[in-house]
Amino acid sequence: MKKYIVELIGTFFLVFTVGTCVVNPATGVIAPIAIGSALMIMVYAGGHISGGHYNPAVTTAVAIRGRMPASDVPGYFVGQIIGALLAAAGTYYLKGGYNLPENAPAPGYGLGQMAFSEFIFTFALAYVVLNVATAKATAGNSNYGLAIGFTVMVGAFTVGPISGGAFNPAVATGCAVLGLLSTAHYLAYVAVELVAGALAAFVFRTLNPEDK
Repeated sequence: MKKYIVELIGTFFLVFTVGTCVVNPATGVIAPIAIGSALMIMVYAGGHISGGHYNPAVTTAVAIRGRMPASDVPGYFVGQIIGALLAAAGTYYLKGGYNLPENAPAPGYGLGQMAFSEFIFTFALAYVVLNVATAKATAGNSNYGLAIGFTVMVGAFTVGPISGGAFNPAVATGCAVLGLLSTAHYLAYVAVELVAGALAAFVFRTLNPEDK
């Protein structure tokens, strides 16, 4: 149970940071830096207990890679989604929601481009997690949290203007509740993110056949 609670707490702070930095942001806020940093500190805080996933796509990757029992996956998912929903509620209490149809600029990108952006950096995130936090060759390193947080930061800077930079079904859930993500796009985001996590696991296993 404690692993699931850690996942709930870490996901809460990640999604809460996303929400409060993006909904009616204060002048000077650089959201990608704050979001990447939030993930980094939560990974360091909870990694020794739950692995510090805070992301169903990463949980999928780690399970397929073979570093957690399949029986833990539902509990991780539930903890992550509850954390995201609580974070959305907390953000709404502090800053209100984001009226997407009214306030959003005219969309300059199609769903295919947005989904591709989410796929690419969700894959990158899961791939980095597997290599820095689960591989035998990097066991005991103290850089894993920094690498994971920086991956999200780079993705947010790179494709955030295109897709919003969720890279995480739990973040996508929180964003959909807050009105930051169209409900018409929500299921597509979740699907491509989970597929990207699974693909990262298969790539890791192919490149590291000796690391069982």
